[in-house]
Amino acid sequence: MAAQLIDGKAIAEQIRQEMKAEVAELKEKFGGKAPGLAVVLVGQRKDSQTYVRNKKKACEEVGIVSFGTDLDESATEAEVLQAVAGYNADPSVHGILVQLPLPPHIDEQRVLDAISIEKDVDGFHPLNIGRLAMRGRDPLFVPCTPKGCLELLKRSGVALSGKKAAVVGRSNIVGMPAALLLQREDCTVTVIHSRTANAQRICAEADIVIAACGKAEMVGGDWIKEGAVVIDVGINAVDDATAKRGYRLVGDVNFAEASEKASQITPVPGGVGPMTIAMLLRNCVDGAARTFAAEA
Repeated sequence: MAAQLIDGKAIAEQIRQEMKAEVAELKEKFGGKAPGLAVVLVGQRKDSQTYVRNKKKACEEVGIVSFGTDLDESATEAEVLQAVAGYNADPSVHGILVQLPLPPHIDEQRVLDAISIEKDVDGFHPLNIGRLAMRGRDPLFVPCTPKGCLELLKRSGVALSGKKAAVVGRSNIVGMPAALLLQREDCTVTVIHSRTANAQRICAEADIVIAACGKAEMVGGDWIKEGAVVIDVGINAVDDATAKRGYRLVGDVNFAEASEKASQITPVPGGVGPMTIAMLLRNCVDGAARTFAAEA
């Protein structure tokens, strides 16, 4: 039987509607104050510009005020840091996002570390990651994509406690925080990476698979246990002469093969992608609510 689709687009829309109501409540409770999200964009990369446009549109939809600084490709690291410092000091901004990748002459780590932890809506600050890794501690923010993966599982009725989970990929942005989040839900977690021996066999034992390795369709049907739930974070362009654009988008999972074995699976596109932006907004609203309550 074919796997049931986990519709990330529909779930993200539902979350945005919930946040719209929350933002209206915050405004009413705190004298018209609204959450604010600032985006710093360096250069003219088309994909980055599209991401930023989509984020601004999503902010507008839920009532978050958008702030933006667009810098030229040739901008110095000092200019980027100055933009971040300005938003750190601005009380109407509750979340700061620096769109990655930055041009090679700018130290990404230094720029990300400059963002105030109270406004780190990407959840990449070492203190946020450190708190995520510790029992009994809570981060102020959790990275958006892994947070979205967990939200998809929970809203799809997937029981997590006591289950075996495999995370394919160990990046700081997705794989590692996803593994930490699953562990917090009492899963037994294995992280599969480029040096893992018998990766396919290990993955095929898991009840839940989060694939975030950045390799098109690497996770085949033989990696998936019968009845497992599969969350595919990957988005890869592969050449396809029959497609209008000359390419099509695929995940890190071979969808056709995996959907014959899995009980539930996310599509690509339309799975994890919309959830990443929804969780960014969620983090911004949570940050604003914390700030408003502290100031009241």
